[in-house]
Amino acid sequence: MAGHSKWANIQHRKGRQDAVRSKLFSKLSKEITVAAKMGEPDPEKNPRLRLAVKEAKTNSVPKDVIERAIKKSTAGESQDYDEIRYEGYGTGGVAVIVETMTDNRNRTASNVRSIFSKYGGNLGETGSVSFMFDRVGLISYSATIASADEILEASVGAGAEDVESSKEEHDIFCADTELSKVSQILENQFGESLRSKLIWRPHSLNELGLEQAEKLIKLIEALEDDDDVQNVTANFVVSDEVLKLL
Repeated sequence: MAGHSKWANIQHRKGRQDAVRSKLFSKLSKEITVAAKMGEPDPEKNPRLRLAVKEAKTNSVPKDVIERAIKKSTAGESQDYDEIRYEGYGTGGVAVIVETMTDNRNRTASNVRSIFSKYGGNLGETGSVSFMFDRVGLISYSATIASADEILEASVGAGAEDVESSKEEHDIFCADTELSKVSQILENQFGESLRSKLIWRPHSLNELGLEQAEKLIKLIEALEDDDDVQNVTANFVVSDEVLKLL
């Protein structure tokens, strides 16, 4: 989505990559186990598992960790998790979607509500902000892999709905149900993508100043630090000038 690369840059500038590495591995492993448990333990026969394994590999999760997560789904070692989505608002009226995977609904609801409250946000009802987003598939490639025109032509031919190219990346969007297919076709032509995942794509973005951005980032980081939270999406963007100050 627009703003995606800047959020990655914000995380990098704040030096959180190493600090959240083990937590990220844990969350990706949980998604792999749940995906394998819900369908075939073979990525080639289970689109959700294939995407989960792809995301794990993209984030340098070791092969043995991935294999162990898949085996847990068939060995009776894995817990049963509920997938619950929370929605609310952060500083500056920014819409926030929080996707969780939990074995204790009460704990997760309490934690998410507390985090929103602590960092100046407001937790709403399910559906209170998701109407401002589309659920779509995202496939990203480095800008160096091909020209914008080449990516656009190949993506449309593969069934994608939209392409956004920048100096850093080509972001390809498709229907959520088509992600596995479109991703495979493009990988056959351009090789391994940077990422291939389902996202919430905002219809529009709120541009934040420095003070608002700092407050919102604290909210997002606190949510991401919770063990039950898998993904956090927000419809905001910052200017290059603000980005340099974060």
